[in-house]
Amino acid sequence: MAHRRNCRRVFTLERDEQLVIMDETAIRRALTRIAHEILEKNKGVDNCMLIGIRTRGIYLARRVAQRIHEIESVPVPVGELDITSYRDDRVKAPSVESVKTGEPLAIQDRKIILFDDVLYTGRTVRAAMDALIDQGRPQMIQLAVLIDRGHRELPIRPDYVGKNVPTSKMERIEVLLEEIDKKDKVALYAKGGKRK
Repeated sequence: MAHRRNCRRVFTLERDEQLVIMDETAIRRALTRIAHEILEKNKGVDNCMLIGIRTRGIYLARRVAQRIHEIESVPVPVGELDITSYRDDRVKAPSVESVKTGEPLAIQDRKIILFDDVLYTGRTVRAAMDALIDQGRPQMIQLAVLIDRGHRELPIRPDYVGKNVPTSKMERIEVLLEEIDKKDKVALYAKGGKRK
């Protein structure tokens, strides 16, 4: 009897059509699971620091830090990273600071868990690692993403994933978070689709 493998979506999105792939509840559950996985993989959070890539990665890192505090009653430091001047797909802007925390991130010899909303080509994460290394030498860097949509151009793989979403390059993923968008939602759009 033949078994089906790698079942994927067989429908296509029309222009401007959206498919909600995660709602508020699904996002909350995914971040709670990631918090538990971080605790398990690192045997706690001693010497760990969560760092979010601006903009939405910061809020994901803060939410996971809150979940960890609720689970373990232990605070975990959270930092934020602006990688604008490290990107290889934009004009360099040397006047832009790489880190917006008021002071340099104390990452030397720490386990860094880097957060981003969507992992796509890997170039954002590469830029973030360059920015981190400029701040010091961490013991290790782990990667947590809410959505992994595939299509990597660099050999980068996440340690923690909220949801794997196979996509075509003609589609776009949009992550909305309550802190800045007034709602939690992850939606898939046909490229050129309207934001709703």
